[in-house]
Amino acid sequence: MKATNARRSWRPAFGPTPAQPATRRCDHPGCALEAEYRAPQARDRLTDYYWFCLNHVREYNSAWNYYAGMGAEEIEAELRKDTTWQRPTWPLGIQGAKRGFAYTVHDPFEVFEDAATEEARPKARAATPEEEAMRVLELTPPLTAETLKARYKELVKQHHPDANNGDKDAEERFKRINQAYNTLKLSLSL
Repeated sequence: MKATNARRSWRPAFGPTPAQPATRRCDHPGCALEAEYRAPQARDRLTDYYWFCLNHVREYNSAWNYYAGMGAEEIEAELRKDTTWQRPTWPLGIQGAKRGFAYTVHDPFEVFEDAATEEARPKARAATPEEEAMRVLELTPPLTAETLKARYKELVKQHHPDANNGDKDAEERFKRINQAYNTLKLSLSL
């Protein structure tokens, strides 16, 4: 037996051999070089290509302007659509309401808050001690010494621990009423 060093092909011995791709020629007029690089033909036909050699594809790409022929508004609209990959968008919660079910999003940091809603909402500030005291005594401005004294007497009679059989809640409320009265009395005397 004679040993052979010939390798066996994994292809079957029958059937046509695959055709070798024809070499493309550069699409630039007057160029006979092999075209290895593709470039889109137009903005609305991004899958149709010109084939160029390296020098001509560089020249074509340096002159290519995707937004050529578009106005500023059209460019802005195109950029906005591109931020969501050309997909439609809508405000959070709108689509669910259209389908017959509504849902709310717990947003403790107000991330999804509209700017208009934010401007319309009054800015929250901490209440002053006088405002807090008026809230405890259930009073509204303008405040006079007579109205303060009358309201204080009324609430003391109602929430005094002796009148409520030593109820702890009434005793705590009584303490808050006394503290609020003293705060407002001092502010009226200034």
